[in-house]
Amino acid sequence: MSPVGRLVVIEGLDGAGKRTLADGLTAELERGGARVGSLAFPRYGRSIHADLVREALHRGHGDLADSVYGMALLYALDRRGAADEIRALLADNDVVLLDRYVASNAAYAAARLSENADGDVVRWVWGLEVDRFALPRPDAHLLLRVSPEVAAERAVRRAAADSARARDAFESDDALQQRCAAVYDELAAAGWLAPWHVLDGVAGVDLPTLAKSLLS
Repeated sequence: MSPVGRLVVIEGLDGAGKRTLADGLTAELERGGARVGSLAFPRYGRSIHADLVREALHRGHGDLADSVYGMALLYALDRRGAADEIRALLADNDVVLLDRYVASNAAYAAARLSENADGDVVRWVWGLEVDRFALPRPDAHLLLRVSPEVAAERAVRRAAADSARARDAFESDDALQQRCAAVYDELAAAGWLAPWHVLDGVAGVDLPTLAKSLLS
């Protein structure tokens, strides 16, 4: 199979199960003969901008985490630093799966400012990451949809099982997660940046069917 270089982004709330979906979808695609690359954002431990994000979310760097635009800029710079890596993955693989991408910035920034998907900060994110940074544009988004309550419960269990994944300031803000879920739904309905496929993160995902659709 010759590489088609499809860039597929998995989005959803913290605790939605994005990593589990990425692992399962990778295995299913590889069983079908596809070459699969992957990358997760933020790139903690690999990017200075991502590490600054993590430190700020755990109350480092003074009031940095309070700045919506400041945090969004750090997230964007992390992705800008990975642009060449994404392009290389696209050149070598049939499908490249990203755990979070530009839409995460749009959803969380809008939610923090209590704006909708057509608000100023979402337009700013597009102008910064798509227009100015010229990041590779995705071919599809997969929105793993669960209720904020389910996502929060999963995030708590994950943190209890893995001390390295303690909940940060965003993950522990239930009201923020509620608003973020609403913005994600709006982005999906609008087909923001690329087509969106909404998946049921509670009932489960039909991985064979999903894998085939991504290769067709």
